[in-house]
Amino acid sequence: MVAAREPDSDPILWTVLICLTFLALSAIRLAVPSAPFFDETHYVPAARALLDNGEWLNREHPILGKQLLALGIWTFGDTPIGWRFAPVIFGTLALMAMMRAMWFASLSRFAALAFGVLIATGFILFVHTRIAILDIFMVAFFAIVLWQCAAALRQPETGRWRLAIAGIAIGLAMASKWNVVFLAMLPGLAFFTARLTAGRRRLLVSRRGIPVPGISLLEAMFWLGVLPLVIYWLTFWPAYLAPDRPLEFGGFIALHAEMIALQQSVKQEHPYQSNWPDWVLNIRAIWYLYEPVDGTQRGIVLIGNPLTMLLGLPALAWCAWQGLTQKRWDALAVVVLYAVSIGMWMIVNKPIQFYYHYFLPSCFLLAALALALDAMWQRGIRWIPITVLISSTAMFAYFFPILSAAPLSDPGAFQQWMWLSSWR
Repeated sequence: MVAAREPDSDPILWTVLICLTFLALSAIRLAVPSAPFFDETHYVPAARALLDNGEWLNREHPILGKQLLALGIWTFGDTPIGWRFAPVIFGTLALMAMMRAMWFASLSRFAALAFGVLIATGFILFVHTRIAILDIFMVAFFAIVLWQCAAALRQPETGRWRLAIAGIAIGLAMASKWNVVFLAMLPGLAFFTARLTAGRRRLLVSRRGIPVPGISLLEAMFWLGVLPLVIYWLTFWPAYLAPDRPLEFGGFIALHAEMIALQQSVKQEHPYQSNWPDWVLNIRAIWYLYEPVDGTQRGIVLIGNPLTMLLGLPALAWCAWQGLTQKRWDALAVVVLYAVSIGMWMIVNKPIQFYYHYFLPSCFLLAALALALDAMWQRGIRWIPITVLISSTAMFAYFFPILSAAPLSDPGAFQQWMWLSSWR
């Protein structure tokens, strides 16, 4: 259920323009560095192995993300462009899907466009759009889930096929990386809770009432519960055909026990490890690259936009207040998504954690900021939202050299951007 307000005109053209601009910026120096860096050293060989002989490496993660990387290599060759082509496309798709989800959730033109600017200049999406690792696929597919679910609420006549797409995307998101598993449960739980509060006497089979009239709870359970699991299982089909240690029929559950064990086996401390309080306060960066490569000193740092990552925190509190006291369901949804996505890292048994695990929570944090800025905009307080969006863009431009592997003057050049010692 989303906030009831008179909708603006659909900002689809501006959405496309923002996404194309983001795509163009992401393509700058996409082939730099010319050798695999950071976790590309694991996933690029895994993609190559799939193409060479169907071997499945990195078995601690599902197979789909590596298949998508392999598709890029198959299309454009075993080159830096081939490695990073799929992430660039899916990063742009993630931005588009997030903006469309915000539009259908809020029916606010300004909120949707502001969210796009905040996400595009928030550093984390940009960095992961330009590197051949798995996270961007997970985020893009889950953004599609949110887009289709929000659209189904607004346009119930399209609800059936939108929920079907959402169910497929849930399965693909989980098949990209497991970080999304807790979030994957929310669409089905939200549908059940909304239909339960509607007070229908035939709870399972009634097609009347919120959240999507015309869809029974039983049908929603199929689209949002059964279908994702089927899709998830189907993505493992190449594993049954792997030449080395193929997955045996009947061994699917045992495989997942092995994957969990592999996930929990990494216990050696790492200089860049961090945990959720560090992520929330934006005080621990990761240098994906900092060394002389391709003829000069270059760097790529992962950190959140220093302005918007902090402004998002009071915005999140405002969304919680609006959701609970004013029944702003779009605001409440953002809070729930943030709480679940970061709450997972408070309870999972993963000894070594990193800032990139904040990728999904940071998206919901910026969604909260977009809604808070929109509230000011709708009340006629225009200078604050405009100042925040311009400042976020300026911050992105200032950090752009160490987000995009630009040539740096010397090995000590990084200090220009290291405002906190913990970012080093």
